[in-house]
Formats: sequence, C-alpha cells, structure tokens
Amino acid sequence: MTSRRFALISLSLAVIGPAAAQSSSPELPYWASISVDEARMRKGPSPDVPVIWEYRRRDLPVKVIARHENWRKVEDPDGTRGWMAARLLSRTRTAIVTGGVRPMRQSPDPAAAVSYRAEAGVVGRITDCKKGWCLFDVKGKRGWIEADHIWGD
Repeated sequence: MTSRRFALISLSLAVIGPAAAQSSSPELPYWASISVDEARMRKGPSPDVPVIWEYRRRDLPVKVIARHENWRKVEDPDGTRGWMAARLLSRTRTAIVTGGVRPMRQSPDPAAAVSYRAEAGVVGRITDCKKGWCLFDVKGKRGWIEADHIWGD
C-alpha cells in the first residue's frame, strides 16, 4: 500500500509541478538585471550559437521579451536584442540613468532639495516607483529620480 500511495503522490506532483512553475513566471515583457560580473548575449538560445555581446556590468537592467526553456531573450539599454541563460539574470529591479546629469531628490517632487546628482550611464537599484518618480539607490546614495530619466523602471 505504501508504494501505491507514493505513486499517487509522485503522479500528482508531476501534474502540479509544471503548472506551478508556469504560474510563477512573470508575464512578458518584464524587467530583470544581470546578476554576474560577466554575461554573454547570444544570437539564439543555445551555448553553441555565436556571442553577440559580452557584458561586464553586474546589475545592468535588461528587458526580458521572450523565453525558451532556460534561456531568455532580452533587450539591453541600447536596444540590442539577444539570448542569455536565465541563470545570469536576476529579478532585482535596477535602472540606468539616461541623458545628461540627473538630480536625485529628497522626495518625489521637482521642487524637493537635491540629495545627489547621477551622470548618464550610472546604474542603481530601484526600490519604489510612484507618480513618475523612482527611489534610486546608487551604492547607498538614495534619492528620487524622474522615471523619464532612467531606463529599467
């Protein structure tokens, strides 16, 4: 009787397992970030296809636009699209400053005092966004930045 019960439990886990994994996957597209110091973008979802680009910037934001098994098709801040192994990505919300030097303010208000200024290309973590502003953290220096001034929100 024990082996029969085990078979039923195994069967139900096999039926429930894939559905549970699919339901935990975020809806496309979604934001992610590179979680390692070096990551390769490829032409297709396989380690056997050519590398398009090699990234050496942990936390760089990317937009995930497609999935294929353990691969994710991503778009980088410059608009380049290609495939990366899912293990190289994190759901940590990050963004990159666009344009020129941008103020990081004490509150989400254009009249608020400036706490810091961030140059174009600076990458930081986002912890909150509301009404066109995001709370942006660059190595412990935090402030509100206009969402229009970052890519990755």
